[in-house]
Amino acid sequence: MRKLTLPDGNIREFDESMDVYSIVGEISKGLQREATGAVLNGQVIGMQDIPHEDGDFEILKFEDDRGKRVFWHTSAHLMALAIERLFPGVKFAIGPAIENGFYYDFDTPHRFTPEDLEKIEEEMMKIVKDGATLDRYVMKREDAIDHFKKLDEKYKVDLIEHFPEGEEISFYQLEEFVDLCRGPHLHDVSKIKAVKLLNIAGAYWRGDENNEMLQRIYGISFPKKSMLDEYLFKLEEAKKRDHRKLGKELDLFSMHDEGPGFPFFHPNGMIIRNELINWWRGVLEEHGYGEILTPIILNEMLWHRSGHWDHYKENMYFTKIDEEDYAIKPMNCPGSTIVYASNLHSYREFPIRLSEFGLVHRHELSGALHGLFRVRSFTQDDAHIYCLPSQIKDEVFGMIDLADYMYSTFGFKYTVELSTRPEDFMGEIETWNMAEEALRLALEEKGINYTINEGDGAFYGPKIDFHLEDSIGRTWQCGTIQLDFQMPVNFDLTYVDENNERKRPVMLHRAIFGSVERFMGILIEHFAGKFPLWLSPVQVEIIPVSEKTLPYSEEVYKKLKSAGIRVKLDDRNEKMGAKIRDAQLKKINYMIVLGEKESENNLISIRKRNGENVNDLSLDAFIEEIKDEINNRRIVE
Repeated sequence: MRKLTLPDGNIREFDESMDVYSIVGEISKGLQREATGAVLNGQVIGMQDIPHEDGDFEILKFEDDRGKRVFWHTSAHLMALAIERLFPGVKFAIGPAIENGFYYDFDTPHRFTPEDLEKIEEEMMKIVKDGATLDRYVMKREDAIDHFKKLDEKYKVDLIEHFPEGEEISFYQLEEFVDLCRGPHLHDVSKIKAVKLLNIAGAYWRGDENNEMLQRIYGISFPKKSMLDEYLFKLEEAKKRDHRKLGKELDLFSMHDEGPGFPFFHPNGMIIRNELINWWRGVLEEHGYGEILTPIILNEMLWHRSGHWDHYKENMYFTKIDEEDYAIKPMNCPGSTIVYASNLHSYREFPIRLSEFGLVHRHELSGALHGLFRVRSFTQDDAHIYCLPSQIKDEVFGMIDLADYMYSTFGFKYTVELSTRPEDFMGEIETWNMAEEALRLALEEKGINYTINEGDGAFYGPKIDFHLEDSIGRTWQCGTIQLDFQMPVNFDLTYVDENNERKRPVMLHRAIFGSVERFMGILIEHFAGKFPLWLSPVQVEIIPVSEKTLPYSEEVYKKLKSAGIRVKLDDRNEKMGAKIRDAQLKKINYMIVLGEKESENNLISIRKRNGENVNDLSLDAFIEEIKDEINNRRIVE
């Protein structure tokens, strides 16, 4: 009998020949109708899999991210079957689940069109109505190669030939479509109630431009049509909020062929950037941080010593100075250790908190570049804290509080992940275990719910990652807190303890914006360009109704300017309606519309960004009101 421990601690016994679908059915028929897969001892398995060991057993639903991936992986097979029926002769490459949906790569002389996508969707839903099941079986390596050679499926043959000798090769059959696949999968396709094929793209086989160009079809699927409708609505909303589009319209930044991946910030964008940095600089000063600035270029030996040469070299840029090798820094931490080591420190000085708004450069493939979200140069709001082991918990608490303060300022909800030791790690496993446990205990004592992200830590230490949820429900990985026992060893960092002995400090890394550029991109999309008043490049625009009110408009402009308000006077020879429309397109927070009545009575009329009008207001009262809005960083629509 197989002993499985359920999440509530209940231990159930099942026949060793039972697959997951049958096991879930014995637990609950209702749950069987909702289940997409299961997790056995941390490993996701499909509904066809037979558990081959005792252990912890968790049933997945679509609501779980792991359950979604099973659902979407099966949807890729469903799409492949539909295409095989509609376009005989197509060659199949790979079809995985991705973060939002799935794709499949095809080799066919037929060029897929948007009209084809509609036909494929219809065929997919016909298959769903039949409720076809997915059957799993295995084959020997030689038999599998022979099977796909007979079908002239060269991409499947290529995949199998690259598998390690002796590896079990599994297949899933959905009706007449047989695919080389590890799984996991749904029991059948009847749960797939709504499908949308989103777009067609090109993709080189194995990502190598020397190989064949394939056609890739992306799609999304859901167990309810209402979920698809909501997703498509968010997709359209995301297009409207695209920071690249708004960045151009609002004249914030631009990207150019002369520096691909290197953003050019315009005056409007620099206002937002400087407001963010200056605000955060003040917050850090209040919390006991000293600010440093370290060089962008440092010699090669430093990067050997830090471990970046062995673990991060492919992401770095290099140069020569006086015939010696140098690297452009991809991270700020080695420079911080040099600042720390320039003086002898006593345990009484700890914790030492050093912040740095450091410009770093990292090589990204051209195909991965994306506006401000994925760039090759960016500024991190870095900080490195040097402390005693006994101070780790309190310092992590302080960083979590700082992150909460920052994200709540912009109205973000967030979730937390604990990322653990990667395969390519530096140092001893025992040290890693100690570091991971320290972060875990800090999160638990702080009462923060978190998930484990296995193997996604930095090469020098585990980390806590913050994922922000924006106004339309998308999530973005931003802040990080990293615990590092390796860098102090590599750079021989020490302090003098209470017994006058040299000891090794603990080093904490943290960034809360993550990068200023990426955070700006997120803010642009989160607010759809309608920034809070304190960030807006132009906070108030004055619109004279006619030339007669221009002198009064100039008086109002000067008074606002002297009060420290970012104000613009639109004195163009245009109709008032056109000026108002232009200001609305620029998403100006407040428009002051000045006619003869306002001029005669020494008053102002306000048109807010949300369309609300306030008439006959005193200028002094308005200044007091908006200064309060700015100083308190209020979020007003």
